[in-house]
Amino acid sequence: MTESAAASEKPKAMEQRIIALSPHIVENLYAIGAGEHLVASVDHADYPEQAKDLPRVGGYYGVQIEKILALKPTLVVVWQGGNKAADVETLKRLGVPLYISKIQGVEDIATELRQLGKLTGNVAQSERVATQFELSYQRLQQDYQRGEGQKPKVFYQLWPAPMMTVNNNTVIGKAITLCGGENAFADNSTDYPQISVENVALAKPDIIVLSSEKSAAEQTQQWQQWDMIPAVKNKAIRAIDADLLHRYSTRILNGINKLCLAINSQ
Repeated sequence: MTESAAASEKPKAMEQRIIALSPHIVENLYAIGAGEHLVASVDHADYPEQAKDLPRVGGYYGVQIEKILALKPTLVVVWQGGNKAADVETLKRLGVPLYISKIQGVEDIATELRQLGKLTGNVAQSERVATQFELSYQRLQQDYQRGEGQKPKVFYQLWPAPMMTVNNNTVIGKAITLCGGENAFADNSTDYPQISVENVALAKPDIIVLSSEKSAAEQTQQWQQWDMIPAVKNKAIRAIDADLLHRYSTRILNGINKLCLAINSQ
């Protein structure tokens, strides 16, 4: 069933049985008031609190088709690029009603909130949430407008082992620019390149941002031997909650704001 077919054949609200195959989809469905119709989700879908009680039907490694079918969903929301293409094709072939989340930038989140609102019958609340999201994003952009002066060079450590970062095609890379920083690996040919500590030393970032608050102390300590890096020498290593910045949900604005604070704090 196509996205348009799923929308036109949407059952009455009380009959809905929705499965969300990504944590950000779960968050967005709760945000528009459709969380009560969720019957399953995936690993790491832990926000809001009630999402923790949902049955799991898979994770980054793939989804369990048999479990999904057994739950008799009226709608399965999948994540393009986040769910395995083979799993999505299997669900399509079996006639499972699908909506495909295709968020590629912050602006797309409001569009998807509205679309999910149409699919679930929560049009009014989804419009309120989407409009508020757009206004908050505009204010965030205005708050961190910077002139053409020198910008701090930022290394965003997406993952410690293997060490990975982002280029400027990514949402995080664009957020660094929004915050007034210069991404140290902006022009890398890969969106999420695997790099070495030596690559970071050569880039000479002014700020290092770690994408995990839980292990920040340990990771910060590991950088101390590289005091030729300006960020290490000047004790400019920050940490933020990865869930806020890595999930395409309404909470991403909180994550971007924390990133901006990390980049602009003295």
